[in-house]
Amino acid sequence: MLRTLKGMVLGALPAAVAGRLRAWRVQRLIDTYPARVVEHTYGSLPLKVCLTDPMSAGWYDHAWAELPEIVALRGTALRDGAVVFDIGAHQGVVALMLAAEVGATGTVVAVEASAHNTATARRNAELNGARQIIVVEAAIADREGSITFNRGLNGQLDDGTGSAGKVEVRALTLDAMALTYGNPDLVFLDVEGAECLALKGGREVLSTSATFFVEVHVGCGLELLGGSVTELMSHFPVAHYALGVRAEADATFREVLPDDPLFNDRFFLLATKRTEMRRD
Repeated sequence: MLRTLKGMVLGALPAAVAGRLRAWRVQRLIDTYPARVVEHTYGSLPLKVCLTDPMSAGWYDHAWAELPEIVALRGTALRDGAVVFDIGAHQGVVALMLAAEVGATGTVVAVEASAHNTATARRNAELNGARQIIVVEAAIADREGSITFNRGLNGQLDDGTGSAGKVEVRALTLDAMALTYGNPDLVFLDVEGAECLALKGGREVLSTSATFFVEVHVGCGLELLGGSVTELMSHFPVAHYALGVRAEADATFREVLPDDPLFNDRFFLLATKRTEMRRD
């Protein structure tokens, strides 16, 4: 009841005012949270993970099954020495799983816009001796410079309302990242609805042999940030890519269907460049 009343009060306020209050509450949660290190197995990988807020505790304070995308890509895009861009890396747990796949000679560039999450990701990399992980504090967008981000525990680009608080962060593009770190073998993209913006800034990377794994936030950010499934899929024409999709509960990927029902809700896309179209 109290949570409902708080929601009603915030809903009655101007979006920008409610956003500032939400941002204050989030910072309060971070400041008062009793941070601790836990040890669990994620997939088949034992890791130490620093929990620094209630969301990270909910997500990471238990063992994980193997991620279907890692299973699907193991030995191909995920191999010793590969370069992986982990975009929207949160606190670096998936980056650690990817780092184990590419080995000491590989590189995982973990990009996260939240300063709090970035600091925790660096701590998690240190705890596990993952020197092949490079943590970059930035948001990926269609242009370089700066961009407005929200203040939630699981950050997202601001949708123009400021309803979750606002902060200006550094903006990078996938193409700019490739100039700095080399062309990726794999792009892991989990950017809470900004998928189309990220892909617009990756035209050169899309022209290479890079494989893409994309969490597509239908109904939970994609449309609010100006994107659509149609626009997103246009970056991966079937003449150039072998496409697989899965829902949250699916353990494997399947082929895309005409008017695929998965496109009506959040889904996961795997796009692998066809052999005859590959070039560096």
